[in-house]
Amino acid sequence: MDRKMNFASDYTKGAHPNIINRLNETNMLATVGYGADEICESARNRIRKACGVENAEVEFLVGGTQTNAVMIDALLQSYQGVIAAETGHIEVHEAGAIEASGHKVITLPQHLGKLLPEEVEKYLEDFFSDANYEHMVIPGAVYISQPTEYGTLYSEAELQSLRNICDKYDLALYVDGARLAYALAADENDVSLQALARLTDAFYIGGTKCGAMFGEAVVVPNSAKLKHLFTTIKQHGALLAKGRLLGIQFDELFKDDLYMKIGEPAVVAANKIRQALDEIGYRQYFTAPTNQIFIIMENSLLDKLAKEVEYGFWEKYDESHTVIRLATDWGNTKDEVDALIAVLKAVHN
Repeated sequence: MDRKMNFASDYTKGAHPNIINRLNETNMLATVGYGADEICESARNRIRKACGVENAEVEFLVGGTQTNAVMIDALLQSYQGVIAAETGHIEVHEAGAIEASGHKVITLPQHLGKLLPEEVEKYLEDFFSDANYEHMVIPGAVYISQPTEYGTLYSEAELQSLRNICDKYDLALYVDGARLAYALAADENDVSLQALARLTDAFYIGGTKCGAMFGEAVVVPNSAKLKHLFTTIKQHGALLAKGRLLGIQFDELFKDDLYMKIGEPAVVAANKIRQALDEIGYRQYFTAPTNQIFIIMENSLLDKLAKEVEYGFWEKYDESHTVIRLATDWGNTKDEVDALIAVLKAVHN
């Protein structure tokens, strides 16, 4: 069957072969449920070692929206909200999941997908200076993603600044790592797993978009700050009975440092595509260092491209142009990338 090339997202392929093989090998293994099995514990220990935190709590959930909804609810009191960039995933693409759990998303301006620490601090200073703030939704956490929705990266210095601000105002700092493998693989990145464990109250290591069939690994560096997380996960209907299916995937991803390398093909492919776009004469919306590519396309060319390539709509640019997104992934091959570049060249000409 002839299929169009699919660069619409980074979760379109199944799973890394190591995971498929391990799932097959253990298919008939009977284990206890809910992540209490020895495979999940092995995965937890591998993740703890990679993060440099021996006693971190590590829990496995199925998907990103579910993870964000569970973790933000766990981190907040009932009267609190969470600060996020106006382009943050929890604000734009999670169908109000955070609000459905009773928490407001408090949006601040985005700068290529990022929050600026100084703007977060100014907002908090103004908020708590208001004599009526207890009549309002009180900010209780800051949400960011690494990389952002725009494929951009926070530096370790920026994370440290956000940490300092959160400490000053007694807020939690939570990082969505849905595409974390691609951040770790980027040349411009200086934020390690160890830095995330040191600077955040909780973060998650993305699997669904980074080589797993499905699944995300939540890391709480100091479990004493977030008691009864297991029960909170259960309360949200997010506890997988066959927990070992998640554990197997992360046990493989963190064996022989696979997770630290699995994003490299996507970043290499994206950089090659970005270079080709410049050479062909396309306008890029901006240049990101990870696996997402944003192109300002003439509307007249979109149908032509769509005949050959699945791409993601991003936003309207003006009356005659649209911003589209191409996303590379852990499984991209040289042939796939070359074929995409050939189509982009043909469409432009």
